[in-house]
Amino acid sequence: MSILTADKKVLVTGAAGFIGAALSKRLLETGISVTGIDNINDYYDVELKYERLKDLETYSNFRFIKMDIADKAAIDKLFDDEKFDIVVNLAAQAGVRYSITNPDAYINSNLIGFFNILEACRNHPVEHLVYASSSSVYGSNKKVPYSVEDKVDNPVSLYAVTKKSNELMAHAYSKLYKIPSTGLRFFTVYGPMGRPDMAYFGFTNKLVKGEKIQIFNFGDMKRDFTYVDDIVTGIVNVMGKAPEETEDGAPYKVYNIGNNQPENLLYFVETLEKCLMKEGIISAPAEKELLPMQPGDVYQTYADVTDLINDFGFKPSTSLEEGLSRFAKWYKTYYMNK
Repeated sequence: MSILTADKKVLVTGAAGFIGAALSKRLLETGISVTGIDNINDYYDVELKYERLKDLETYSNFRFIKMDIADKAAIDKLFDDEKFDIVVNLAAQAGVRYSITNPDAYINSNLIGFFNILEACRNHPVEHLVYASSSSVYGSNKKVPYSVEDKVDNPVSLYAVTKKSNELMAHAYSKLYKIPSTGLRFFTVYGPMGRPDMAYFGFTNKLVKGEKIQIFNFGDMKRDFTYVDDIVTGIVNVMGKAPEETEDGAPYKVYNIGNNQPENLLYFVETLEKCLMKEGIISAPAEKELLPMQPGDVYQTYADVTDLINDFGFKPSTSLEEGLSRFAKWYKTYYMNK
């Protein structure tokens, strides 16, 4: 039986973010009360974050507090005041390439911030802590598809290091303090209201301006693109089922949430162009500049979702064409029809 019921108090960190806002909306629609926090940093256009929040604030069961998870005193007070049942930590400094030029942001948010959440869950026990990890923890692993059983000791970016560290920290707190915790390794999430720093969004902006688009590793890259609604369904399923204790006594689990179907980057761009042309956003494909691999990038991502299927009878299944079509429709409404 699911522990995620209408009477539960849920905290979503990073609630103004892409996945955080989509998850909050799904929970609110089912009658669950959500407290959302976010520091609204300017890593990308804050207007988009406020637009997401405006949508969430139409629900009477939503409350937003501007707060940084790196602020320990504020987090402790929030947990002390609210006594949350389930916590979903999606607040993080995102982006692989940005971590090369701005490492401090990752230490503050992804390590210190996550430590503060763990400490708060220890001092104010929760039924379940669910937190975002990333497919980037697999680094340059050659074996595919990526399984949660694989060793992940060779990260190729600081972002990946922080996400692997989150899993290690959560495991220690699960074992020491019996905090049920589940980590979710997301695979290249995309969709409407997404992050402008993601490749598909950047490609679209350049296509609209008629600019040349840059494709790395000379176009020979594969990504397990996962539509945001599938990610949210996966999170909601996981929220409702706290993990059992493992052999070492830690109530701890990690899942991959990916489409289980890597797509070639060039095919992805062609599909995006087709969807944008269909909506009348662009009139022709763009010129493409093929460049070498970027530092911190990996050749391919590919999720083994066996555990997700076994435990929840679910796997992401939205096709690239369907997902990008929905993105194109939203982009037209949000940017072109204003």
